[in-house]
Amino acid sequence: MLHAGALYRGSSNRYTARQFTLKGHTLMCFAYDALPPHPPVAGGAADSEDLLLESADGTKFLAFGARAVQPNGAGIVVLPDVRGIFPFYEELALRFAEQGVNACTIDYFGRTAGTDERPEDFAFMEHVAKTKPDQIAADVAAGVAWLRSPAGGSCTSIFTVGFCFGGSNSWNQAANGHGLKGVIGFYGHPTRSMGEAPAVIDRVAQFECPVVALMGGADPMINEDVVGQFKDAMDAHGIENEVKIYDGAPHSFFDRSFEEHKDACDDAWMRMIAFIGAKKD
Repeated sequence: MLHAGALYRGSSNRYTARQFTLKGHTLMCFAYDALPPHPPVAGGAADSEDLLLESADGTKFLAFGARAVQPNGAGIVVLPDVRGIFPFYEELALRFAEQGVNACTIDYFGRTAGTDERPEDFAFMEHVAKTKPDQIAADVAAGVAWLRSPAGGSCTSIFTVGFCFGGSNSWNQAANGHGLKGVIGFYGHPTRSMGEAPAVIDRVAQFECPVVALMGGADPMINEDVVGQFKDAMDAHGIENEVKIYDGAPHSFFDRSFEEHKDACDDAWMRMIAFIGAKKD
């Protein structure tokens, strides 16, 4: 089994969470060696593999798949933060598979960075600036198709989850016709648009599935008023939603190496698994 973590080589020095600016907006992502929750294993991950998926426009892009020993019929596409695919999101895919949920983590940069091996100091921000929502949607569709295929476990109920940049893009997938059972976003920005694309909140009327938003109460970029506007918009349009703000939790709190935010991290994990369990066929 080839583990996608091999794509990233370099020093083992700890990286701290970092902030970046894109088109005047501040973005933040996980530390390079951040760790997703490691809950008790429910069934185990049968296997995992590096994938090379193809989007509708012919673009090939990196992805990582994990399949459960005891699949429950659900599958989830994982949308990373601004760095694209890296070890945190590969491990997260494995954590989902251990809970019976097949998972496919996708990368955003096949059109601009290709599919070659990337160094640990990969200059991802120049590629983030070139992403387009319709292309991300097409790449998500390829991930969905893989999960529905025999190779991905023939999943019958598909979800998305994303973080920061990926959180906003995960919510967006509710309006993109993928036939999803639900979308989950961690600390995405619902009212901020990137370039000429509409903000998430402006697409709420087009949402076709339930939405979960898991937010940090101490996130300096996304205050409670902004989160409240998002919830109000979903309520006004009759979109089933669950919005949770974790008091005192920062942006990128979903990291088991942050002992002080362990309760928020564990609760967010349990909410995701419960949501998937409740909404899958």
